[in-house]
Amino acid sequence: MAAAALLVAALGTGCGAADSAAPVKGKPDRPAAEAGPGAAGALANSAEKLKAAQAARAVMAKKWGLAKTPLMAPAGPRTKPEITTREGFEVEGQDELPPVFTTVPTEDKVVFLTVDDGAEKDPEFIRMMQELKIPYTAFLSDYLVRDNYPYFKEMQAAGVTLNNHTLNHRYMPGLNYEQQREEICGQQDTIQKQFGARPRLFRPPYGNYNQDTLRAAKSCGIKAVPLWNAEAFPNRMDYREWDRDLHPGDIILTHFRGREDWKGTMPDMIRHVMKTVTDKGYAVARLEDYL
Repeated sequence: MAAAALLVAALGTGCGAADSAAPVKGKPDRPAAEAGPGAAGALANSAEKLKAAQAARAVMAKKWGLAKTPLMAPAGPRTKPEITTREGFEVEGQDELPPVFTTVPTEDKVVFLTVDDGAEKDPEFIRMMQELKIPYTAFLSDYLVRDNYPYFKEMQAAGVTLNNHTLNHRYMPGLNYEQQREEICGQQDTIQKQFGARPRLFRPPYGNYNQDTLRAAKSCGIKAVPLWNAEAFPNRMDYREWDRDLHPGDIILTHFRGREDWKGTMPDMIRHVMKTVTDKGYAVARLEDYL
């Protein structure tokens, strides 16, 4: 089981076209164009909205210095994919514990952006992501967040889900069960108190965990443990897989960091990751839409 934890340590709202017209009772399905002016008009209106949204995004991409306009993600699936623990990441009794995964099973050419800890609080980052309409998911550690809860409340108000990354970002396998439970449940309580919602997702610090971590997480109300398959920096991307590439459903990790830790800012990081993602033909989708 320790090997699984060590393996994990190795790495650091889209819009879609409207549904076609419902079939006419007692008759075979017809193309939308033949189903009546109402259906055709709705599709035309939806297409116009998509076109306008992408045009607005192109303007914002130019404003923020992106190499290309980000692609629009499809609507999230009506039937959510079954999430299971990645092979090699299991602990004893895994079937009864929250799944640990690095990629969401999907054929959509989408990836998911996640941002960890909360150290850097760059207002330009929030503004950039709002104007570009790029979805992301945050995993917060309270010892880094508590000096500026309003920053993350602004993020939450823009539609970002705030999830659990423990109170103090400690190495979880080095703690006993009760200590781990205090770190996870304590952060559950803090996020609920400060932001009004109890998280369903948890990411262990450094990606390290053991059976006690997942047992504690489950007892605190955690439903899933997303890790990552790639990591973004202002000047590079690191990959978990041997082919050093992105795949449909990959989760991308990055951090709330600035010039003190990086050779660049958070907007610099977004410019680089979006160039990589867009060049490879992917869109960034909202993780929660697939879970």
